[in-house]
Amino acid sequence: MKPQDGYIQYIVNPKSGASSNNDLVREFKDYLTERGFEVRVKLTESLEHACGLATAGAVDYQCALVIGAGGDGTLREILHGLEGTNKLFMPIPSGTENLLANELGFDLHLQTLINAFEGDSIKPLDLGVINGQCFTSIAGFGFDGAVIDRISKIRTGHISHLSYFWPIWRTFWEHDFPRIKVIVDGQEIFNDRGMVFVGNISRYAIGLNICKEADFGDGLLDVCIFRCHDQAHLIAHALRVILKRHTKSKNAIYTQAKSIQITPAENTVYCQIDGDPGPELPADIKVIPQAIQILIPPGAKPAGLRTRLKRMIG
Repeated sequence: MKPQDGYIQYIVNPKSGASSNNDLVREFKDYLTERGFEVRVKLTESLEHACGLATAGAVDYQCALVIGAGGDGTLREILHGLEGTNKLFMPIPSGTENLLANELGFDLHLQTLINAFEGDSIKPLDLGVINGQCFTSIAGFGFDGAVIDRISKIRTGHISHLSYFWPIWRTFWEHDFPRIKVIVDGQEIFNDRGMVFVGNISRYAIGLNICKEADFGDGLLDVCIFRCHDQAHLIAHALRVILKRHTKSKNAIYTQAKSIQITPAENTVYCQIDGDPGPELPADIKVIPQAIQILIPPGAKPAGLRTRLKRMIG
C-alpha cells in the first residue's frame, strides 16, 4: 500500500485496554504518518458510533484502509459496518481478551502490526449473525453467557482478566445448567442440560481451543456442545478442554454448520457474543461467508493457552 492510494480511517476506542495498549495504538499511527500516509483518527463514542465510522470509511472511495483499535466488541461493530463492502480492514488489539486479533495472529508488539501492514497478506473473514446481530468470534449459551450477564451488570469501564474472577466463582456455584435444544442445518442434535459454543474462530478466552477445527474463512460455523448437569461435569469438561481432549468425550458433540437454531427448553438461557451480552433466545444463527477482507501478519498463528497466560502474567 502506498500513500497515494488514499487515506487511512483509524478508528480508536479510547476506553479500551490498558495504557500499554494505548501506547501501541499511538506508536503505529506515528509509524504510518512518518511514512507519508494520511491518517484520520476517529474516536468512538459507543459501539453504534464505531459501526457508523466504519461505514463512512467503507463508502468513501478515497479511503484505502480501515484500521480498528479496540476490544472484541469494538472490532465486531467496525466489521459490521464494513460488511458487504470490499474495503480492507486491519485490527489493533487493545482490549482485554482480543479473541479475534489473537486468532488472526496479532499480538501487542509494534513490529507485528508493521509486518501485517507491509506484508500484503490478505485473508477473507466470515461473520456470524445471531438474530440479526453480527459476531466475529464465539457465541456462548449457558454458563459462560450467565458469567457475561453478571459482569455486564457491574461493569463501569475497562476490565482486566481479574474482573472475571468473582463473576465466574459466583456463577459456578449458582448456575443451574438449563436444558437447551440445538438444531443444525435442520436436524436436532441435542436436547438436554448443558452448554453450547458456536465459533467462527478456534480459540476462546485465555487461548482455550474450544472450537478446535474452526477456520474463520471456510464459510462454516463450528458447534461444540457439552452435556453438563452439575458443577462436577463442568470441571471435567474444563479439564478436557485444557488437555485438548474435549471432543472425544461421550458427553460432547462437535460439528460444523451453516445454520443453527438454539432454543431454551426450560428457564432462561443466557447468551454472549464476543464477550458481550447477546440477544434473548431463541437464537437463529447463520454465517456470512467471506464477508470481510483482512490484513494479517504473514505466517502468523494464534497464540495458545501457555502463550496467553504468559502475556497475562507479563
